[in-house]
Amino acid sequence: MAGDDSQIKRYEFKKALHELEDLRGRGTELISLYVPPGRQISDVVQYLREEFSTSSNIKSKSTRKNVLAAIESIMSRLKYYKAPPESGLVFFVGHIATRGDQTEMYTKIIEPPEPIQTFMYKCDSVFHTEQLRVQLQEKDIYGLIVIDRKEATIGFLNGTNIQMVANEESLVPSKHHQGGQSSRRYERLIEIAAHEYFKKIGEIVNNAFMPVIRDIKAVFIGGPGSTKNFFFERDYLRNEIKQKVKDLFDLGYTDETGLRELVEKAASSVKDMKITREKDLMNRFMMEIKKSDGGLGVYGLQSILQSLENKSLDILLLSEGINLNKIEYTCPNCGYQSKEYRKSADGIKCTKCGSDVNITSKEDLIEILYKMAEESSTTVELISEESDEGKLLIRAFGGVAGILRYVAGATVPH
Repeated sequence: MAGDDSQIKRYEFKKALHELEDLRGRGTELISLYVPPGRQISDVVQYLREEFSTSSNIKSKSTRKNVLAAIESIMSRLKYYKAPPESGLVFFVGHIATRGDQTEMYTKIIEPPEPIQTFMYKCDSVFHTEQLRVQLQEKDIYGLIVIDRKEATIGFLNGTNIQMVANEESLVPSKHHQGGQSSRRYERLIEIAAHEYFKKIGEIVNNAFMPVIRDIKAVFIGGPGSTKNFFFERDYLRNEIKQKVKDLFDLGYTDETGLRELVEKAASSVKDMKITREKDLMNRFMMEIKKSDGGLGVYGLQSILQSLENKSLDILLLSEGINLNKIEYTCPNCGYQSKEYRKSADGIKCTKCGSDVNITSKEDLIEILYKMAEESSTTVELISEESDEGKLLIRAFGGVAGILRYVAGATVPH
């Protein structure tokens, strides 16, 4: 019961893209091939044959050799497919730079989570992941507007990431009387200035929201006083945007802090927001660790590993930003075997004699914990890096925390 499999699949997909984007070729010899689901395999093979013929004329002997080898590798692998999978196929093949002047053949084949839209073949010094990167974008987008007569801030909530689009201060004069002008005339000038200000804010919102209006699940408007209601009720916003307005909230701020305050208020009315779920989970965890008896909260890698091993962990909270591997090694000098949890295997020395070691295995920590959670029927929740809760989890608790089923030493219910 490790939770939603889509979480770990998304994590693995994101990790694969990071790996691909870090790789480089010595020359333009890395091939990115996108095959959409409707494309005939025979057509793709024919295309590659033509590219093979064209690439035979590459002047650089090493680049020519590596490009031809990559094309041959892709064609040989395509023989195993009668047709592309439902979402298509993406090949990343080529000789990547290693140490010194050395290169080695690299191959990764990805079946993307969403269908590939267009066929693409590119030979470059980097792998092209643009079409796949788009698939990582959050699908739950919310429009945010905070406004009063002095200032307005517009933004989006993408998953758990609050993104400010614009902040505009108004030129609307205050309502106190100015000497030398009639009160009625001055009031009229104020209302003209306010109208122009609201009109400008409306244009900014319309220009920001309309290109993605189909993806916006809801729009929230907030601010102190009645200005937000006035702005919403008049014709400053396009009807398509007004129809998506779910709620209006009283706020104390209209700057970037106001956006965060708006999200806090909106979270109480929209329970399926990703940021709401993360907030609820982290609040529950924090409430546990604050209890005088330690509660059911547990954190730190070793404590979490132990809790998973004895099957006492109910919920596992993992930050997507952990970026650690379990690296096992053997010392060729003294024979000592051990393991370390770290980002890479670079620079690992034997803790017994200080010699260089032979790496025997390297496995992603999140994937290890996820497998252990499945075996102990623990629910896994991957917490994003962008939210305040995600930042707290990684900074204060090393990115690994959880809630126990029972307190250690207590009687376990049958």
